[in-house]
Amino acid sequence: MAASAPPRLRESTLQLLRRAVGHPAHWRDKLARLAAALRGWTDAGAVDRRLQHLHALGRLEAPLPNAIQRMVGAIDMMRFFLLPCAATYYSHKGLHFGFHTLLRALEDPASMIDPTGLHSARDTIVHHLLQVVHANPDYDLQLLESFPDGLDLLAAELEALLAGTHARAAGVAATVEDPDYHARLLARLRAFRHRVASPLLCDEVLSDARYMELERVFGDLTSTMRYFSRLPATPRAALHHLLTVRSFPAHLAIMG
Repeated sequence: MAASAPPRLRESTLQLLRRAVGHPAHWRDKLARLAAALRGWTDAGAVDRRLQHLHALGRLEAPLPNAIQRMVGAIDMMRFFLLPCAATYYSHKGLHFGFHTLLRALEDPASMIDPTGLHSARDTIVHHLLQVVHANPDYDLQLLESFPDGLDLLAAELEALLAGTHARAAGVAATVEDPDYHARLLARLRAFRHRVASPLLCDEVLSDARYMELERVFGDLTSTMRYFSRLPATPRAALHHLLTVRSFPAHLAIMG
């Protein structure tokens, strides 16, 4: 592997594990973020307030999905899009998806317990964007808009990574396989803030028609919550959906 390749592609398994675990001084912050993420699951009111705020910003449409719809939607998003799409992407890259997931969990455990991000603190969402190559980061960028300084913090973190001054740069490098990802994410963030359309950050998977349809549903917060709001809203109906629906229900994802 060429010397210019990122550590994720040229270092040994043991070296990557050491990078992901990081310096003991960083674990205090990691565990604090994990504790905050776990507390987030106990405060349903905080999620409702965040959704209402995003609705006021014009990012979400009425009706907003209830807690049951969000739970079912998160499972659908994981089983129909996020997991198969990521597995395909890493297969194309010649990387082991399971090992990549382990590196992510060691580098930032808080980022692994909230697939929708609605329970996550600002710093967890920011770090998730730093440690995982996103083809379309708009969902998470919209989530960050629910925090007054969310987008500013992401910009500062990206600039520090690119300048080589970020305190956790070594850990992030253990999980990011694309050497140009952070520069392209910063450009995407600037375009997003100015409401300028820009291309996806990578197209290895999303050029596949199987995933393009799903990306249009789950690629941004607006369309994702629209899909969630069309899912069963009662426990019995939700259980029936999860037990009987085996492929993506495209009829629920009619745009607009």
